[in-house]
Amino acid sequence: MRYIRRVSPAPATPGDGAARHSVLANARRAADLVNVLSRPDPRPARLAEVAAVLRAYGESEPLGLTEADLPGLREAADALRPVFAADGVDAAARVLNALLAERTGPLRLTAHGGASPWHPHVDRDDEAPWAEWFLASSCLSLAVLLWDRGRAPGGVCASGTCQDVFVPQGSGQERRYCSRRCATRERVAAHRRAKGAGRSGPG
Repeated sequence: MRYIRRVSPAPATPGDGAARHSVLANARRAADLVNVLSRPDPRPARLAEVAAVLRAYGESEPLGLTEADLPGLREAADALRPVFAADGVDAAARVLNALLAERTGPLRLTAHGGASPWHPHVDRDDEAPWAEWFLASSCLSLAVLLWDRGRAPGGVCASGTCQDVFVPQGSGQERRYCSRRCATRERVAAHRRAKGAGRSGPG
């Protein structure tokens, strides 16, 4: 297994240096990776999609990601999905506590040898395998997000044709869908069902 150094700047907005290591951005990276790794795509396509997500969130080149990393990453994604699927903040906290106790190391600060600002990690070291880094960094970000917002850090799309997980933007109205596309599709489907019921009802 190849170990490489990862900086994980994950800016929330392009060019925003102050957003490096943003908890929200790292939590969204976790959701995007869980979604990619949960899809039944052919293995080469999945590898390319995982790499694309990592690059989109600022992982430095060369990634050094190989197909040999995929089983561990998939297992980590499976372990993280219950955090998003948890029914409320208490259930999400229980899942995160179990993962933090069983699957991560002690909290430490790192600057990756001066390549980044100081920030927390809970993986073994700066060159931990991809799967360990993904699980540990995701647990940390989701735990901090839960702490900061006082509610579950994410959810699973309510659309019957979508199982993607997501992280809400902020503390506004509870979000039910992973995207506007899914929300619109469900509204259109509900409208068509209502119209169909109206036509077939007593006349």
